[in-house]
Amino acid sequence: MRNGIVAIGLVAAAVSACGEAGGAEVASTDEERVRTVNVEVMEVAPRTFTNVVRIVGTVEAERDVTVSAEEGGRVEALLAAKGSMVRAGQPLLRIDDGVLRAQLDQAASQAALAEETWERQKRLWEQDSVGTEMAYLQARYNAETAKAQARVLNERVSRTVVRAPIAGVLDDRMVEVGTMVGPGAPVVRILDADTVKIVGGVPERFAADIERGSEVAVVVDALGGRTYAGAIDFVGSAIAGDSRTFPIEVVVPNPGLGIKPGMVANVQIARQALDSALVVPRSAVLRREDGYILYVARETAKGWRAEARPVVPGATRSEQVVIEQGLEPGERVVVVGQQRVAHGDALRFMGGPAPEETRSPARTGADTAGSAAEAAAGGEG
Repeated sequence: MRNGIVAIGLVAAAVSACGEAGGAEVASTDEERVRTVNVEVMEVAPRTFTNVVRIVGTVEAERDVTVSAEEGGRVEALLAAKGSMVRAGQPLLRIDDGVLRAQLDQAASQAALAEETWERQKRLWEQDSVGTEMAYLQARYNAETAKAQARVLNERVSRTVVRAPIAGVLDDRMVEVGTMVGPGAPVVRILDADTVKIVGGVPERFAADIERGSEVAVVVDALGGRTYAGAIDFVGSAIAGDSRTFPIEVVVPNPGLGIKPGMVANVQIARQALDSALVVPRSAVLRREDGYILYVARETAKGWRAEARPVVPGATRSEQVVIEQGLEPGERVVVVGQQRVAHGDALRFMGGPAPEETRSPARTGADTAGSAAEAAAGGEG
């Protein structure tokens, strides 16, 4: 009977030692009572780290031109399809020029008559001294005026054909055949998007870090997060009072026209490059009332223990942060399970191969209790 009581007691001790609360085990030994927590760690090594400024911008075409009619009239023909590539000077549409051509024919006839009158008056005055000098000059100026009027009408006739001022894509057309337009009325829109620009605003605190010509990375989420290389082409000189930002423009080559004007782009501007930085996940750094800490796995004679280490975080990027003070190369930082760890806890490494010495005294105590329970159970049988 007494042996049965001893066996039951040993089994209860084993169950208590293996009990877990939030991923931790508590075991008792003659020397201490310690908790073991399952964690994942990473060994910190110096590496290159680039601190970036992130802004969100809007894509615009390098050149976006709305072409207007220079002469009024009825649209007679459309000479380029919407969405097609056009070259500079290519005809896009034609406006009815019947009235202007009639005026041009009249002006051409008047110019011919004035020229003939001037030639005859010139011969009479210069060779035969017939007439007056005033009549001579009047005939000369009439001929020049008539020719000028003919040239004006000829130019107006040529402008009834609307031509592309730049090469690009005929992105929009505001008229159809038969539409009446007046001088200055917009008729087509042409986009030159072989190169695009990203327009955005940078917070004023980064004014000293942004320079024209600096290389940037542009990520377009709408294109599956594809990254493009670009450069800053313009940096604004004034701060906007409402947003406290200054404008910048980033030029990005766009072969294949994959980036569409109007898209939203994430711009990453290199601000600072560190050659030998100690970088850890941002989640590993915990905020406390007196600053920041992270947990370092420290090897002791009794196994691996958690050490709460005060640190000074520095530059950040995405989910990474540089530790400026408090950490040394080669140390192991707890990156999973840090929310459950307290200073002095025993650590069991998970998520990968761990050194033999990671077996903690707490685990050994639990194993010992389990072995004693099994032995007692065997004796009872």
